[in-house]
Amino acid sequence: MSTSTQHTNDTNSNSRHDNDEISVHLCEDNVGRHASHTDLIIATLPKSGTIWLKALAFAIINRSHYPSSSSSSENYHQHPLLTISPRDLVPFVDFKQLYPDNRLLDFTKNSTNHDSPCRLIATHVPYPSLPESIKITATNCKIVYLCRNPQDNFSSLWLFMNKARAMPMLNNNNASLSMDEAFDYFCDGVQEFGPYWDHVLGYWKESIKNPDKVLFDKYENLKKEPKTQTKRIAEFTGCGFSSEEENQGVVEDISSLCSFENLKNLDVNKNGTWRGTIQNKEFFRKGEVGDWKNYLTPIMIKTLDGLMKEKLHGSGLVFQNYLP
Repeated sequence: MSTSTQHTNDTNSNSRHDNDEISVHLCEDNVGRHASHTDLIIATLPKSGTIWLKALAFAIINRSHYPSSSSSSENYHQHPLLTISPRDLVPFVDFKQLYPDNRLLDFTKNSTNHDSPCRLIATHVPYPSLPESIKITATNCKIVYLCRNPQDNFSSLWLFMNKARAMPMLNNNNASLSMDEAFDYFCDGVQEFGPYWDHVLGYWKESIKNPDKVLFDKYENLKKEPKTQTKRIAEFTGCGFSSEEENQGVVEDISSLCSFENLKNLDVNKNGTWRGTIQNKEFFRKGEVGDWKNYLTPIMIKTLDGLMKEKLHGSGLVFQNYLP
């Protein structure tokens, strides 16, 4: 009997990882010995809008150097997002040990050759496993966390990983996972960066405890209210928009430049590969809210609803915007 059936009969069954310490950690050396006061950490689970948030953060922080609209500046064509993937503009610190000589993972100030006023660092690592220099309130660096409802996160991750497993350049010789198999793993908390619920709750609880340190946002909110959420992120990072900028439409320009639809259709994101492995276009699928309804069975939906109610109970964190 598959877990998709078993969990329906017993939604109170414990994850095999509930009492295990997550093995993924970042050492202080990964962030250049110590986090800086001006660092901005972009944290997500895979397939939760990571590239979207990276693009927004880069555009917001660097808007004085790189205008986000052709109507506002003749230098718009020089905007890095038009020719460089957000994955490289805001690289993952998680990969530093895999690519120790990569310039983009140097994480010294301005290592990307852009005049950014701060280091933009991305990670999929759970909050408890972040370096202490990032977490302590004595360091003024900030964390923006973006999560996605569990149904869409699971289905998007399943589709992406099967594409990745089938790519010959990865040399993994792995057969694709059926949805039942993948669903079993998801419900058992077997994921590279730990159980879904532990990951979101780690950042959620810290955002309540230290709201000036951690901003918690949802993919669904960003999709529904891009302008409002763009302003919220900017204000949190200390780069709020002036009245003049708002009147000039800068918020709308950045939201449009960084929209999923625009990023997906840029040549840099349609062609080539990421580090010679995964095709860039595979990082962009639909970007929709509620696409899970095309994949999950009724029993899976019931199982996952029950599991999330159990795991998130009492936290105050709820996911209601499953459908657009």
